[in-house]
Amino acid sequence: MTAEEYKRMTARGEYIAGGSPAHEFMHAAAQHAVMVTSKINSGYHSPEELRALMSELVGYEVDKSFGMFPPIYSDFGKNIKIGKGVFINSGCCFQDQGGIEVGDGCLIGHQTVIATLNHDLAPGGRASMIPAKVVLGKNVWVGAHCTILPGVTVGDNAVIAAGAVVTRDVPANSVVAGVPAKVIKFIKV
Repeated sequence: MTAEEYKRMTARGEYIAGGSPAHEFMHAAAQHAVMVTSKINSGYHSPEELRALMSELVGYEVDKSFGMFPPIYSDFGKNIKIGKGVFINSGCCFQDQGGIEVGDGCLIGHQTVIATLNHDLAPGGRASMIPAKVVLGKNVWVGAHCTILPGVTVGDNAVIAAGAVVTRDVPANSVVAGVPAKVIKFIKV
């Protein structure tokens, strides 16, 4: 299985059975992500070096406007799309097997977790997974210590308050907070 075949499979939300070729590919691909994030997370790197390392992780050249404060963690890397003017703060965990899209101008706060896989609920199938992409629209601000669960789309200009757990789609131009996150107000644009 190639990375492109795997990404097409996860984009369709196909079930990844434990022990299947897709499951084995997922674990092998994770080793590359661990290697690259280990490089990112060890020692000081200039902004240019960080962009080069992030480009290695995601498999394409990230824009010159990209910024990041390490550490960062990823379990695949090759299923992250990053727009222009994106900043990722320290300690973020991207479980990108199911796909993560980060729109232009997004700010992602400290220790944000973006999850794109759910395990099978049945105990006998717990090693199996169901992928679901997470999409952050343009100019989204994700506060510190947020968790965004599989399948969520966050609309343009939305703000996710610190500590929120986002379990469902977030409307554009809204502010969500809490566990689970709920709309608390709308932003005048």
